[in-house]
Amino acid sequence: MRIGVFCSGGDAPGMNACVRAVVRTARASRHDVIGIRRGYQGLLEEDFHIGTDGSPLMTQRDVSGWGRHGGAFLRSSRSEEFRSAAGQQKTLDILEKHNIDALIPIGGDGTFRGATDLVRQWDGMVIGCPGTIDNDLVGTDCTIGFSTAVQTAVEAVDKIRDTAESHERMFLIEVMGRHSGYIALFTAVAAGAEVVCLPESVGSIAVLVDQLNVMKNRQKDSILLVVSEGDEGGGAEKIQQQLESAGCPFPMQSVILGHLQRGGTPSPEDRILASQLGYWAVVSLEEGHTGAMVGSIAGQRVLTPFAQTSGGKTLPPSLMELIGVMAH
Repeated sequence: MRIGVFCSGGDAPGMNACVRAVVRTARASRHDVIGIRRGYQGLLEEDFHIGTDGSPLMTQRDVSGWGRHGGAFLRSSRSEEFRSAAGQQKTLDILEKHNIDALIPIGGDGTFRGATDLVRQWDGMVIGCPGTIDNDLVGTDCTIGFSTAVQTAVEAVDKIRDTAESHERMFLIEVMGRHSGYIALFTAVAAGAEVVCLPESVGSIAVLVDQLNVMKNRQKDSILLVVSEGDEGGGAEKIQQQLESAGCPFPMQSVILGHLQRGGTPSPEDRILASQLGYWAVVSLEEGHTGAMVGSIAGQRVLTPFAQTSGGKTLPPSLMELIGVMAH
């Protein structure tokens, strides 16, 4: 079997570890692996990873040491061309030209929407690995990159707490996550933030100001409010403006962590998860599976059809309750 592997969409710490696992698992079973650079766009441009021997076929040595590095050595991108009918037909022609039997895309919901389109038209097999810091995919407890993104955010929030206490101020810290509040919730709990604003829960500025007044009366002189970028109230800066207009009792400052959360050395949890998923992806192809994402639930391999992976992952109720209790 000849397997193509690529990263697509936003980069996530652990993607390199996943590629490493795919290559070494496949080679152990004598499958060929073609590393495709820059996702679907790289496939359209036939931009393949060239190994140390000058061949587009990846070997075990080509991925030596990849597991400890962040970013995506195969590079990653989004492709408007692939979304068109002409682009998808061109993709099919290229897959046939290079005798590729199967694909392992590593990415998020946009990546899997593209994979769904491909499965409808192609005789080959496609098994995806969930690589996104947002942790917003149904069918896996965690996605590759989530653990590291939370760790990075918590380290930043801990530093901001020092300044918040020194200046008796409230900081609004915006984290990534798009429409998912996973990063915000886990960061808030781990860093001991008093308040968190999430896309999954509709809040009221007036109620929030009442809560802050209660905290002020309890002699709290510094507050951390973690804001998910997808919150219905807007980002940290917009919420700050609304709080100022509603009479927030604390002086405020907003901080946007942004793409800082995508980079850095992957955590041990992300390295282990990425290695498991890369291994399971190859095993799933060998078993004849296609059109699905491989995930890990309670440490066990789970295959979820691409169409069922987006739009339904809920936050843990126990952590939602915990953040409220810990703020007192």
